[in-house]
Amino acid sequence: MHELSMADAMVKTILDVAEKNKAEEIIEVTIEIGKLTMLNPEQLRFLLDVLSEDTLLQGSKIIINEIPVEIKCNSCDFKGSTDLDDSDHYLAIVVCPQCGERDLEVTAGRECNVQKIKIEKSDEEEEK
Repeated sequence: MHELSMADAMVKTILDVAEKNKAEEIIEVTIEIGKLTMLNPEQLRFLLDVLSEDTLLQGSKIIINEIPVEIKCNSCDFKGSTDLDDSDHYLAIVVCPQCGERDLEVTAGRECNVQKIKIEKSDEEEEK
């Protein structure tokens, strides 16, 4: 279950950024995950909640945006979204929706980023 290791890394990153910015509270976190990461958003959210207990992240609003797979086909020059062949749970197969070929470049869908962290600082810190 790679959701656990990803959630752990995200929590550490978020708390590190909050600490460096002298946050008193983390209000909201926006995360983007591409469909090709094979991360389950519900499991990720659950693990983020568990791992954030007794930290500044506890109780924060967590927004998870899923990024669809976008491709550029080298066979027919199609550019755009495509669906995954999810017949194999462990392997994402991407094909061109126009010509069915696999000779393509993935231009989106591999992302796994903490995109935005909204924090609250004390008035004293904001004045410095």
